[in-house]
Amino acid sequence: MSTLNPDALELEYTRMMMGFVLFKPEPAHMLMVGLGGGSLPKFCYRYLAGADISVVEIDPAVIGLRDAFMVPQDNARFRVIQADAADYLHDAPDQADVIFLDGFGVGGIPDALCSTAFYADCYRALRDDGILVINFHVNHPLHHEYLDRVRESFGSSMFEVVDDDMTNSIVFACKGNLLDDPAAAELKRPAAIPKDAWRQLMPTLRVIGATLELK
Repeated sequence: MSTLNPDALELEYTRMMMGFVLFKPEPAHMLMVGLGGGSLPKFCYRYLAGADISVVEIDPAVIGLRDAFMVPQDNARFRVIQADAADYLHDAPDQADVIFLDGFGVGGIPDALCSTAFYADCYRALRDDGILVINFHVNHPLHHEYLDRVRESFGSSMFEVVDDDMTNSIVFACKGNLLDDPAAAELKRPAAIPKDAWRQLMPTLRVIGATLELK
């Protein structure tokens, strides 16, 4: 995190996860799994002014660092919830426009957060044309199996983008057919996205645009 600009996205994979704005630039409700240093929640809170944001984090020690990382305090449109995301998604209503999955433990993604049943719960928790955005490690031995598990719920309405370091794989999966919009590859700034945010995202969005053109 840059202390001079604490809401900026310093890591490429986080900018890549924001690629959903090419398809859904004005989400009403976002659900994020994994608080970490709070970079994505802070960015979305600042630049997606119309979004109601819920962040689910299982570790109270991580939540305890929220002030150090300048994560916003809970308020009418932002909250951090201490819970097991597998349990939370199982009971969540179908009202999320975007779900972010960026929950990692010491050994990688916990088994409960990469199961076929969990991805089915994510699918159910999305509104029609809602988007699931997942951060995977490309070199994990089960990476392709994880993709198959996502595909069981989302079918062909998904695509993968890999960062320049060949470390992170970002998967976008849609409940409807929103990802089939050819206009997304044109990389035009949606009116709802501030210019400052767009300048930060644009270099990485070009990678996503090229991936869409190759589909």
